[in-house]
Amino acid sequence: MSGKKLLLSLVALVVIPPLVQAQTADTAATVLQPYVERHELAGAVALVASADKVLTVETVGFADIAAKKPMRADSVFWIASQSKGITAAAVMMLVDDGKISLDDPVQKYLPEFRSQMLMAGRNDAGEPVLKKPAHPITIREALCHVSGLPFRSEVEQPTLDALPLADAVKSYAATPLQTEPGTHYQYSNAGINTAARVIEVVTGQKYEDFMEERLFHPLGMQDTTFWPNEEQISRLAKSYRPNAAKDGLEEFPFGQLQYPLNDRSKRYPMPAGGLFSTARDTALFCQMLLNGGELNGKRYLSASAFRELTRRQTPEAVPNSYGLGLAVGDDWFGHGGAHATNMEIRPQQQLVLIWMVQHGGFPGEGAKAQGVFKEWATQRYGRK
Repeated sequence: MSGKKLLLSLVALVVIPPLVQAQTADTAATVLQPYVERHELAGAVALVASADKVLTVETVGFADIAAKKPMRADSVFWIASQSKGITAAAVMMLVDDGKISLDDPVQKYLPEFRSQMLMAGRNDAGEPVLKKPAHPITIREALCHVSGLPFRSEVEQPTLDALPLADAVKSYAATPLQTEPGTHYQYSNAGINTAARVIEVVTGQKYEDFMEERLFHPLGMQDTTFWPNEEQISRLAKSYRPNAAKDGLEEFPFGQLQYPLNDRSKRYPMPAGGLFSTARDTALFCQMLLNGGELNGKRYLSASAFRELTRRQTPEAVPNSYGLGLAVGDDWFGHGGAHATNMEIRPQQQLVLIWMVQHGGFPGEGAKAQGVFKEWATQRYGRK
């Protein structure tokens, strides 16, 4: 090869865009490892599944950088708001059972909401002006973030897991709605938690017991819990964020949760964001959705319940496209978590994409790693 041709070849290698590299790489680890080496990503578990099997599960980097503890396929993560879609699926089971309707007013089951008011503005003295909302909030509105409920109430401080579910929900009922029900999108842990409280009142079971009995145990989600035990904590990936210089990573705790994480006496289940899980466990739930509500011969959701869960529920006038506990796109539905975990179901491609990291932000180009993984996965395994 001439010197000129060699130079052109080397230049071509340098300027290949990351997504092109992702399309041609043999493994997800190949495209993700550079982010680890540049200290932009601590570590990740990247899983791709079809409707009936795991196609690949790959790991890069570290679950604990200081201890040089490698990320493992069974590493445990706080999946935070990914809990919303799982809770919504449980609510839809009650719809299938004929015990509730999505358009039932919440106050039908939770009488504390009968006196809920709407913030209508402030008077000349700066005092809040309250009025009755146009209609009581419904279960549907609570699940798709258009109920008008706030993100959380003032009493949920300093963490989100410090109150029993019944007490937290009573505090929401005592908080004025921020907008008229059904008119505005307001991302709301309070709404999801309220819908979960309906599960308890209707079934007479604790929310966490219902989840274990109807979803986690039947699906085989053995590592999905609100209280990771000592063995699971030993597999828990530590969380990282950019350091002060923005050129590396520093460890930090889950600020929204209390420690120790296995303390059942002081920590309470948070339906909107309290679950811990693994890539494989989360994939089982997503495979059930990819199969339209069924997995391994067992039906969890009816076809109609599945459609309600995964179709856009927010009004067309609202820019946010959201189903019931799930974000909804043109060819996907799923949800992310506060520390950057993500689950995505792509029916047209017949794929489940699971991205497990623990990051409260990324230095450099680290935030692009998830997109590079997804591009690689759809190119490698998606339907052509």
